[in-house]
Amino acid sequence: MANLVVDIGNTLTKAAIFEQDELVYTEHYTTLNTEILDTFLTRYAVDKAIISSVKKNSEAWESGLKQKVQLIYFNTGMTTGIHNHYRTPQTLGLDRLAAVIGANHLYPDKNNLVIDGGTCITYDWIDAGGNYFGGSISPGLNMRYNALNHYTAGLPVVKQDPDFKSNSGNDTETAIRSGVQNGIKFELNGFIESYVHDEKQLNIILTGGDSIFFDTLLKNSIFAPYIKNEPHLVLKGLNAATQKHND
Repeated sequence: MANLVVDIGNTLTKAAIFEQDELVYTEHYTTLNTEILDTFLTRYAVDKAIISSVKKNSEAWESGLKQKVQLIYFNTGMTTGIHNHYRTPQTLGLDRLAAVIGANHLYPDKNNLVIDGGTCITYDWIDAGGNYFGGSISPGLNMRYNALNHYTAGLPVVKQDPDFKSNSGNDTETAIRSGVQNGIKFELNGFIESYVHDEKQLNIILTGGDSIFFDTLLKNSIFAPYIKNEPHLVLKGLNAATQKHND
């Protein structure tokens, strides 16, 4: 039997099918509907589903799904193998929680630093004992580029360039690119170095839409041997929560 995992974000919805720990299919949608879900249910013999959502209102297809499979709503009380010491667990983003659950599930008994490159960049640390105390949130790559244009009168909108390697720019466009991309590179290295100072042995797990770009920024760093790219870490964390949910 298979698990259906649905992660509803602000703009996209990701759906995935897992058979035990194996991710067998994933896709993202601007709008998910009953027809798509019915295809999943019949093709993969789904008997359990989990939904994680940033939205307060239910989607139209949820009531129908609930009648066909066991439906679980992911929440901050589902810690699934970790000890959550976050001071305000009710305010912890579900994506951050799912990511650290996924890291602990994939790499148990290891120190894991999860770096999620999405709309924001989040840094979350979970130690080898499964203890999670929190992390850091900073503006994401595209947010930084857009903010320079939005909050100034004269700076243009500039797009990311993974091939940009210079330490400085020689015109406005490359100066912005240097500031944003080198700024993130120095930030990544700084955060990683601070954790390595406390714990010499750790995994650096990159996930999120900009994870490949971040991997490029870090590939020549001393931390490169410790980097693991897990683009579907949040989905894998939700699946782990599904497997261990017995209600």
